Amino acid sequence: MAQDDPGTLVSTGWLAQHLKDPDLRILDASWHMPDAGRDARGEYEAGHIPGARFFDIDEISDARSDLPHMVPPVEKFMSRMRALGVGDGHQVVVYDSTGLFSAARVWWLFRLMGQENVAVLDGGLPKWRAEGREIEDMPPVIRDRHMTVRVQNSLVRDVTQVSAATKLGTHEIVDARAAARFTGAAKEPREGLRSGHIPGARNVPYSTLLNSDGTMKSPEETRAIFEAAGVDLTKPVITSCGSGVTAAILSLALERMGKTDHSLYDGSWAEWGQFPTLPVATGEA
Repeated sequence: MAQDDPGTLVSTGWLAQHLKDPDLRILDASWHMPDAGRDARGEYEAGHIPGARFFDIDEISDARSDLPHMVPPVEKFMSRMRALGVGDGHQVVVYDSTGLFSAARVWWLFRLMGQENVAVLDGGLPKWRAEGREIEDMPPVIRDRHMTVRVQNSLVRDVTQVSAATKLGTHEIVDARAAARFTGAAKEPREGLRSGHIPGARNVPYSTLLNSDGTMKSPEETRAIFEAAGVDLTKPVITSCGSGVTAAILSLALERMGKTDHSLYDGSWAEWGQFPTLPVATGEA
């Protein structure tokens, strides 16, 4: 079982033990691929971990961008967190209804905003339910709390920075998508995107970092997986995926391994794959 760390990952047992803590805030950050046919908010309203508030990844984003769920402006993030009653002095635990899928994106977003007391629930709602733990359908009581934001720009990369990194070889770019999407053998789920990967990128499908119950493998195991994929961990790492969601699972694994020089390509393949002027590689890394 993973060692509980309120800055990265906590177990269902840890959360159950701290459920009544006055400064604990739980966020349901469930999100599903557009073709999944699931209603994350509806599922949250039907049943969630006691006290949890719903974090809408698509809504708490940059509405000015044509790309999906890009990082929101600081002012928008702060106002949405105030509306959720999440602020300074709170310990935040984020979970999702898949196990460990979209929750890591919200963990990374909080870290980007300078919040360090935030962890992902290992195994998420499925593990919580499987253990017969309490579920409720009541809306939480919200009390405003201000949040002080200090953006950590080193944690995010844009297309220009990623393009420079590929040409100069200064970073390892690690793609969290399934192998068939990385090699270009499978069609992208979003319309209008080319198939393949960023030249020079390595492929660590996020699913390989997880156990069968949706919990994350140990830091020793995840390190071995990165190294087996040819990732040079002496270099800074840029994580990428389809639209910046599962890339954060790689970021979370790196953080747990003690590797702190990592950043996330927010636009990911949703951005790179649509521009004909950007080079695309196919086949194995």
